[in-house]
Amino acid sequence: MRILLRFSGLVDRLSEVLGKFAGYLVLACCLISAGNAFIRYLFNYSSNGWLEIQWYLFAFIVLIGASHTLRLNEHVRVDLIYGSVSDRARLWIDTLGLIVFLIPACLYLAWLSWPFFSLSFQQGEISSNAGGLIRWPVKFVIVGGFILLALQGFSELIKRIAGLTGTLQVDTTYEKPLQ
Repeated sequence: MRILLRFSGLVDRLSEVLGKFAGYLVLACCLISAGNAFIRYLFNYSSNGWLEIQWYLFAFIVLIGASHTLRLNEHVRVDLIYGSVSDRARLWIDTLGLIVFLIPACLYLAWLSWPFFSLSFQQGEISSNAGGLIRWPVKFVIVGGFILLALQGFSELIKRIAGLTGTLQVDTTYEKPLQ
């Protein structure tokens, strides 16, 4: 279990670094958007590339930031019973959810996305818009984002199992919505 917890710590650090990077991408996206608007209105010049880079950055933010969000336990939940059960029951709910839903879905989506990326990379696909960008980087982020989310899911699974066995104290605090 100690080796698995060490692995979990490495995945957590990777998610944290990428989450912080995603935060900086939000700033970059805002600056590009403001700069694009400024140039368009001041010089009457625009480029589809500037619009597309904003879309790409948004995809990077969401797909790279998802693993960090899961690590912080700030993901969206459908709370039917989670908020009213014991910590041990929450650990079991999380464990089953990770095993049955999150990890398989992420791996399946990464597997489905790989040919989509691979073909784009092999063909050197470029946006059909004038001044558009190459497409394979954003398609790779789809694959990478789901792999990162599956890795973080595995890390969370390790921590939940360690919590169930008493090896690790896991915080399952769940904030109930305001009524």
